[in-house]
Amino acid sequence: MKEFVNGTGEIVSLELRQRVRGVAVYVLLGIFVGLVLLVTILLTIALNGFGADDAGGAGIFSTIIYFVLLLGTLVAPALSGNAVNGDRDAGTLATTQVTLITTGQLIAGKFLAAWVLALAFLAAAVPFLVYAAIAGNLAAGTIVVSILVLALELGVVAAVGVGLSAIIDRPLLSVVATYLVVAALSIGSLIAFTLGGLVIQTPITSSYSYADKVGPGNIVESCYTEPEQTFPAPRFDYVWVFLATNPYVVLADAVPTEYDAQGNAVDLFGFVKVGVRTAQLPPDSMRYGQECVVGQELEEPGYVTAQETIESTVPGWFVGLALHLVLAAAALVFGWKRTRTPAGRLPRGSRIA
Repeated sequence: MKEFVNGTGEIVSLELRQRVRGVAVYVLLGIFVGLVLLVTILLTIALNGFGADDAGGAGIFSTIIYFVLLLGTLVAPALSGNAVNGDRDAGTLATTQVTLITTGQLIAGKFLAAWVLALAFLAAAVPFLVYAAIAGNLAAGTIVVSILVLALELGVVAAVGVGLSAIIDRPLLSVVATYLVVAALSIGSLIAFTLGGLVIQTPITSSYSYADKVGPGNIVESCYTEPEQTFPAPRFDYVWVFLATNPYVVLADAVPTEYDAQGNAVDLFGFVKVGVRTAQLPPDSMRYGQECVVGQELEEPGYVTAQETIESTVPGWFVGLALHLVLAAAALVFGWKRTRTPAGRLPRGSRIA
């Protein structure tokens, strides 16, 4: 075990030193810090994040976390998608493989190095996250869970990139394939959810009744009921599991939700979670408007708060996160099998080093 850790550490050290020699990483970090600073200033002004209302700070924090996840999923494929086949094209992979470094150490080291580089963007955003956490008076659970899930999602992208770089011979193709996997999880899951819900439909009967005339004391004197209407409604409750595979949904659904006095969400995490949890609710077989009874006092129709919706539905973040971890592990395992030496058989026109 000690030998494996030492060998993996050597690969991580070599990879990081090679990346640090160039200026690309520093340029990306500088651009990222500038964008996060700009977003923080604009959100502080718009949401009054440093005022009496704590919701502004919560909104800034969740937005920065999402911004780091967005940039991380854009940068990580470029940093990890050519980790193995790039060395093969440069002719340096064979030099490493004839040393005491094993294939497992090689794959693990390149994965950890790519993950560390992705986490560097998260580290660069720490001052802004601290500011938002203090301004919003956020709970420790919100801060810890959001950062932990974000770090895991960045690790998943790094693992997929390294694994595909070992499976696919061409660096450009492996980078593009990594981006396609990220796009499938981020955008493809939304498309599958929308199309699936629209394909599966059920008939809904609607009948609305409302007060036509209200007398003294808010007493209903006459009512009007619209004719019943039947129309098809999409069944998103059958396909909401597609949303559980979206990394942005996983992040929002895992973070404990903050509410205001009226039971409404106060940050971006909460807004996304409410939308996802609402998709779990089946459409009513009968929909009625305001109940109207002649001779009784008119009652205003109530509404379901975000807190009530979230508490009455099932969290699905652990399903999506588990699938992401399985995907990352599978990519690394298949990458290890594709890179190990001696190779029994190679694809035509390819080489092991």
